[in-house]
Amino acid sequence: MKEIFTRSFTGIIYILLLLVSFKYQEALIVLFFVFGMISIFELSKLIHLKSYVPYAIFVMLFIVFVYGNLQPFYTKEIDAATQIFLVITLFMQLFLIKDLFSKTLKPFFKTKKLLITTFYISSAFIFLVLIGNYYTTFNSNILLGSFILIWVNDSFAYLVGKNFGKQKLFEKISPKKTVEGFLGGLLFSCIASYFIATFTQTLTFTSWLILSVIISVFGTIGDLIESKFKRQAQVKDSGTIMPGHGGLLDRLDSIIFAGPFIYLFLRILQYVS
Repeated sequence: MKEIFTRSFTGIIYILLLLVSFKYQEALIVLFFVFGMISIFELSKLIHLKSYVPYAIFVMLFIVFVYGNLQPFYTKEIDAATQIFLVITLFMQLFLIKDLFSKTLKPFFKTKKLLITTFYISSAFIFLVLIGNYYTTFNSNILLGSFILIWVNDSFAYLVGKNFGKQKLFEKISPKKTVEGFLGGLLFSCIASYFIATFTQTLTFTSWLILSVIISVFGTIGDLIESKFKRQAQVKDSGTIMPGHGGLLDRLDSIIFAGPFIYLFLRILQYVS
């Protein structure tokens, strides 16, 4: 009973923090900056990186891309730099996907550790903030809808997998995940996208439907990637900052990996609309 209470209380605090940040631009920027610093700390422990450099890089990139994109003096140069940063991030994430299929545990050299903390964690929180500021005036409904889709996907993937799952999805990394669970999460995310499109009045239903697929697929991959980091570190959770849930990275792994892909899709929408 105590564990259930602790888990519920922690979850409520986490959701309240997010809801407040979705309402106020300054709160969103501050909260995701703090989340980014904590996630870097947790990942650094998993990959045994003892350095202050990842934090310095995050602060510098956060100032350049978040402050630069949200200021009145926003220029084509800043936009071009953001696009280059996005391309590098997506390229590095493809390498993380490739590593999922590696049969051997490859050692992390310091350069690779810095690249992972930069383009797996730091860039993700920057693009999440930019998603929250997609419109000229602050309206974080797209980011809120993305988090809802993540929660729907995770919840129904668990429920369907637990009751109907037989075929393992990626047994060597996450034995409990099943193909049936993944498909169940994807299906209910697609259904949820209709209601999100209706009530948020942001993007069209078609756009939200595509986003639901992007979020389900890359969110699941993000979960697997974090699971591999934990398996290599031989730990159950990324941290203890959220009693009953583990680390912050355990709660954000899906949206962290999906974030840059969501931002890419929104940029494509800007060009074609």
